[in-house]
Amino acid sequence: MISVVIPLYNKEKQIACTLQSVFEQTFQNFEIVIVDDGSTDNSVEEVEKFDDSRIRLIHQTNAGVSAARNRGIEEASGELIAFLDADDVWMPEYLATQYGLYQKYPECSVYACNYEFRDSEGKVTPTIIRKLPFEGEDGILSNYFEVASCSHPPICSISIMVKKMAIQAIGGFPLGIKSGEDLLTWARLAVSGAIVYSRKSLAVFVRDEGLFNKDQQLRVPEKEDIVGLELKKLYNINRHIIGLNKYVALWHKMRTRIFIDKKDRRKAIKECLISMKYNMNVKILVFLVLIFLPSSFSRKVFKFSNTR
Repeated sequence: MISVVIPLYNKEKQIACTLQSVFEQTFQNFEIVIVDDGSTDNSVEEVEKFDDSRIRLIHQTNAGVSAARNRGIEEASGELIAFLDADDVWMPEYLATQYGLYQKYPECSVYACNYEFRDSEGKVTPTIIRKLPFEGEDGILSNYFEVASCSHPPICSISIMVKKMAIQAIGGFPLGIKSGEDLLTWARLAVSGAIVYSRKSLAVFVRDEGLFNKDQQLRVPEKEDIVGLELKKLYNINRHIIGLNKYVALWHKMRTRIFIDKKDRRKAIKECLISMKYNMNVKILVFLVLIFLPSSFSRKVFKFSNTR
C-alpha cells in the first residue's frame, strides 16, 4: 500500500480537486493521510464531504508544513509514501507509474517523475530538465545536483514517492524553515541513496497567479539561513558528489536575486560572494553587476532572461 500524505492549511477551494485526482488514480491500493495544520477556513468540512474509508484526517495546532508532513509520515501505514500538496493534482497514471518504478528498481528508496505548471486559466507550462544521465523513459538520476543546478528542480513536493524508512532515516523534513525545507530534504535524500526518475509529467503544480505573485513580492529570506548552512555541511561531508558545489552556489544565487529585488545591496553582495566561492560562472557575475544598477533595470533583466 502507498500512503498519500497531504498537509492541509486553509485550502478549502482546492482540496476537493486535489482529493478527486487521487481517487481517479488507476492504482487504487492507497490510503490518504491528511494532516490538518490548524486550518481556520472550511478545509476540514470539504474533506469530510468525501465518504471513503481510505481517508484518515489528523488534526494538529498550526506548526508549519514540515511538521505536518512529518506527522503524516509518522502516521502512515504504508512502506511507500507519496507526497501531495493540498492545492495540486496528479494525472490518473501517477501512482501506477511510481509503483512501477518501485517494482523495477526495488533497491532504490526515492522515486520521482517530471511535473508541469498550470495557471488559473488552464495554461500548461512544462518544466525544463537538462542533463538527465539516461536515454530511456526512466533511469537512475545519478547526477541529481548537476541536473538541479541547471534545470527546474527535478523533484518537487508533489512528484516524489519515498520509502518510509528512507525519509525517517534523514529525520524527515526540517522544522523552523519557511522556505527551502523541501529542497534541503531532497538534497539529504540524494546524498543518502540513488534516486529513480521518470521523464513522464504526471504531477501538476497549480498556480493561483494572484496568490503566487503576492507571495513572491512578500518573500523575504530568513535572517538565519538554515538551508544554506545545512547545504554547506552536506558539501563538506560529500565533496566527491558531482554538482553539489553548484547546488550550494545556486541556493545563494537565488538569495542574491531576492535581495536585489528588495534593494538590499549589502546582503545581495554577501550572498553573491558566497555563491561565487562555490561556483564561479557568468550568471553570478551578471548578478554582481546588477547589484549596482538601478532596480528598474534588474527587474527587466530578470523578466526577460533565464537567470537560473
